[in-house]
Amino acid sequence: MARRLPPLNALRAFEAAARHLSFTQAAEELHVTQAAVSHQVKGLEDYLGIKLFRRFNRALLLTDEGQAYLPSLTKALDLIDHTTRRLVKKDPSGPLTVSVLPSFAARWLVPRLGRFQRAHPEVDLRIDPAAHMVDFDRGDVDIGIRYGRGDYPKLRADRLMEEDIFPVCNPALLKGEHPLEDPEDLSHHTLLHDDGHGDWRTWLLAASVERVDPTRGMVFSDSSMLIEAAKQGQGVALARSVLAADELEAGTLVRPFGEGVPSEYAYYIVCPEDTAGQPKIVAFREWLLSETRGEGGGVGD
Repeated sequence: MARRLPPLNALRAFEAAARHLSFTQAAEELHVTQAAVSHQVKGLEDYLGIKLFRRFNRALLLTDEGQAYLPSLTKALDLIDHTTRRLVKKDPSGPLTVSVLPSFAARWLVPRLGRFQRAHPEVDLRIDPAAHMVDFDRGDVDIGIRYGRGDYPKLRADRLMEEDIFPVCNPALLKGEHPLEDPEDLSHHTLLHDDGHGDWRTWLLAASVERVDPTRGMVFSDSSMLIEAAKQGQGVALARSVLAADELEAGTLVRPFGEGVPSEYAYYIVCPEDTAGQPKIVAFREWLLSETRGEGGGVGD
């Protein structure tokens, strides 16, 4: 039996206008004129033989029929969009788009990308720095690197590396009026916090320090800013070993105390299960794991 389907452009115009209850906003979303949206909606109403909107001078409301039509239409268009994106992403050609935390990209990934390019010149990389977890169904990202507990439903997740958390500071803070010789000396210095990851309370408890308030000090939403503030001598940062490694090796940061505590989080390589076998994704995942094995930090699958 042949399907009775209205014109696709008319359906898109109605669905957008119905969601926004505005022809103007629908036109902006669809990159057409307001008159074009109005014309498409009028054509759909003529095709169906029913009114979908009640039009007022300063308002646009759905009729009962329009309200009944909208949910199924939105679901159908979302399904078409989702299926199309998945179909296109199954094409192994084209660039490899990598979503990664900005701090990890700047401090660990980017300095090493030259080695990947030399090993795989056939793969064009696009680095997408983003703090949020990407929606692989809706975005154009192929693979991501995330910092968490490894709970990523419906995704393949390979643990890339673990890390410790410990205090770091400018070498100058080891001297002066209140030199950092013992963890209790932290009471004389500003604590620098990494919002969402570093936990001074946990570290102080592990180091059996009782006379230091773990809540005071400055908080940074980006780990790179935290490391930079510590380098500038603005206080003592609770740093993650992966992100502070280069500064520690260069001597611009030092560990005033030996104590470190394992982070409850780790870095994971994530991608959809159905595209995990694409050659470009396999190449990048295996390269990442080989990089961490070479540095003694990789843990593999």
